[in-house]
Amino acid sequence: MNDDRFDLQNPTLDTSGQEAFVQQFVTRTYGWMTAGLALTAIIALFVASSPELIQSIFGNRILFFGIIIVEFILVMGLSAAINRISPAVATMGFLFYAALNGVTLSVILLVYTAASVASTFFITTLTFGGMALYGTATKRDLTAMGSFMVMGLWGMVIASLVNLFFHNSMVQWILGYVGVIVFTGLTAWDAQKIKALAIATQDDEQSAGKASIMGALTLYLDFINLFLSLLRILGRRNND
Repeated sequence: MNDDRFDLQNPTLDTSGQEAFVQQFVTRTYGWMTAGLALTAIIALFVASSPELIQSIFGNRILFFGIIIVEFILVMGLSAAINRISPAVATMGFLFYAALNGVTLSVILLVYTAASVASTFFITTLTFGGMALYGTATKRDLTAMGSFMVMGLWGMVIASLVNLFFHNSMVQWILGYVGVIVFTGLTAWDAQKIKALAIATQDDEQSAGKASIMGALTLYLDFINLFLSLLRILGRRNND
């Protein structure tokens, strides 16, 4: 997510009001992130439980890849248009994205055993929570680390695209471990940026509302991708 739409340089706020505002902002942001994850899980369970929907979605490549393209456009569109839309529109866009993601992620409930999905989700929650807490509490500037992780993310994207043609299982395995490193690092960095966003938008409720949703989207993506990376490593397939 591109956060340069908000001025994060030298934010100022009186000490007495800063902590309360930041706490409220952070709570709201993580609340929306949790709502997005819950919606994704509900939709995924609903789709996975319907053979008709599974056949309609995954049996039609045009529809399946169309949903993925819409998801990509939604994320890019929200980031690009955040200054021109209302908090309500930003919220609806985020929730719509979470719902669509539930549709595409429903396949993992068919590929992996329920026990391995549940255990991986638990591990992801602990890992994400620990890194988010570190990012929020640390006084160290994590910008350099975050920039390095973004480079790693681009490397993963390129490697994944290339591997679409080769279907190398070893590459998939390596990408799982690299993904865990990249998204744990991004979680800490993004959690730290949430505090800066809170202070930068504290004088404008509209901007604060939109920044909270974009922060929730960023953390949501960190969680989902960390979960998928861990699932590549720890997940047990139904046909094993």
